[in-house]
Amino acid sequence: MSTVLESLNTSLHQAMTRDERVYMIGEDLMDPYGGAFKVTRGLSTEFPERVLTTPVSEAGIVGLAGGMALRGLRPVVEIMFGDFITLAADQLINGITKFHWMYNQQVNVPIVVRLPMGGRRGYGPTHSQTLEKLFLGVPGLRVLAPSALGNPGDLLERAILEDDGPVLFVENKLLYLQDIIDPSAEAEFVLISNTTTETYAPTYSLTLRDSPPPILTLTAYGYMAELARAAVLKLAYEHEIFCEMIVLTQLSPFESKTLLPVPLLTSIQRTQRLLTIEEGGITMGWGAEVVARASEAVGDALQSATRVAARDIPIPASVSMEEMVLPSVDTIVQAAKKMV
Repeated sequence: MSTVLESLNTSLHQAMTRDERVYMIGEDLMDPYGGAFKVTRGLSTEFPERVLTTPVSEAGIVGLAGGMALRGLRPVVEIMFGDFITLAADQLINGITKFHWMYNQQVNVPIVVRLPMGGRRGYGPTHSQTLEKLFLGVPGLRVLAPSALGNPGDLLERAILEDDGPVLFVENKLLYLQDIIDPSAEAEFVLISNTTTETYAPTYSLTLRDSPPPILTLTAYGYMAELARAAVLKLAYEHEIFCEMIVLTQLSPFESKTLLPVPLLTSIQRTQRLLTIEEGGITMGWGAEVVARASEAVGDALQSATRVAARDIPIPASVSMEEMVLPSVDTIVQAAKKMV
């Protein structure tokens, strides 16, 4: 059994071994430090000419990577704290995501930007945010978020080697030390389906083993899938509310033909109730888009929909206050109880 961090680190080693066009760029990546969260540990030792440590300039780092991608390389950028991807928004939104169209599809920009995101570590308001919602819906930009389910390293490796467009790869910090869960070998859950999007990102559908038919669909991504999993168990054992859990890894773009990933759409049609769970702020968030698309897709068949997310205030440094701002297992359980 390996952790999410080990899986991601292994995938970076494999990607750089398989394709000499892969470069790693970011701050403080060199061994023995190996990056702030150690995901890049060992890379500079094994590939000294292809790991570039940079000054503290997120706009410069992403701009450099964009130029390298235009010249045929496949750079991977690490933003030390995902909060500071805002400094590179101009490079991404006004350049990198548009070049393929601006130059009549004669160029590709295969760049993966890794973003350690999220709170619950006491890092304070500028190092604890979950900001991917700012980039959802940007044309030409894929936003991926691994969970502990399946193989997060495989998702990263495929993004690096197979995707010819720009990708934001959102890594919740609390996932790094989580053990990887094989969804097909869960003791308490049954894997209903494991499908991929129109590209390569998996969607997992799970329900409790030997439970009655679910009456509520929970959907989440990243570390929130861990909280959703705990909430599903608590709802079943303490309140006899049985749920189906849909874990997404691709947040944007949504599937073009069905409005929503097919497993999520199918689950909503079964349960007629939808609860979305995310760590970012609730206003204008991912959950709001999912609920809107669910309503468009199934109409009156959607009897009830609720969003669980962070409060719309900065993340405090105090752990006790941080817990009041961010969603928890209990907030998920309470929201579910109100719905049914």
